[in-house]
Amino acid sequence: MLRQPAVAGQFYPGAPAQLKAMIQGFLDPQATPQPALLAICPHAGYVYSGATAGKVLSQVRVPRRVVLVGPNHRGAGHGAAVMSQGQWQTPLGTVELDAKLGAELLGRCSLLAEDHVAHMFEHSLEVQVPFLQMLQPELSLLPICLSFMSFSECQQIGLSLAQAIRAVGEPVLMVASTDMTHYESASAAQKKDSQALERILALDPQGLFDTVRGLGITMCGVLPTTVCLVAAISLGATQARLVQYTHSGMVSGDHQQVVGYAGLIVS
Repeated sequence: MLRQPAVAGQFYPGAPAQLKAMIQGFLDPQATPQPALLAICPHAGYVYSGATAGKVLSQVRVPRRVVLVGPNHRGAGHGAAVMSQGQWQTPLGTVELDAKLGAELLGRCSLLAEDHVAHMFEHSLEVQVPFLQMLQPELSLLPICLSFMSFSECQQIGLSLAQAIRAVGEPVLMVASTDMTHYESASAAQKKDSQALERILALDPQGLFDTVRGLGITMCGVLPTTVCLVAAISLGATQARLVQYTHSGMVSGDHQQVVGYAGLIVS
């Protein structure tokens, strides 16, 4: 199965040379990449959130194996969908999907299913891939697309993911794809988002889940972030740090209806 680009030319340039140049402009050549368990990156159009994603991923050593977890915006396909068979195509070339890690994960967690339908048009995953390709030419990718679930289900998937990562016996980076508050004023978004970010920085996945649900924070990737935090803690994470928080109004000039973007690293 070859997953074709769905949002090339919309969220990011469809021409390879233009895309490479744009990503290079977001990456920090002065950064010293360090090993990490988890990078949390936004997934809007590159003009809005590419700088934050680039700042985060510049500081992370991207190994060959990457697990990319994002929300299912369209509700298509299985609610906890893994795509481990075939390739993903971007304007920068083809990425092999990680069948071995996928089999390890699917064998450990009955909540997950192999399903390409959920992935076909999902932008939250797609926009991360060109960054990862630029930083790791030998990329082997395991995309996971999540929709409605409880904290206990997030916990089950996260613990299974940690077990699967241990089983492959080599470095694996998790990338959780999320934007923060949607379409509120900049001040309201920052106030709400700070409370969610506080829970991530405290390595508190249940606190994050409960805070987002309890306060009605429209953080679209709360499930992927919760799952990956559970996995990272199981794998020995000891710290999280905020690399950047910004919002769409910084680009558009509209501070009345913004989307928040946060970039964090967990190690």
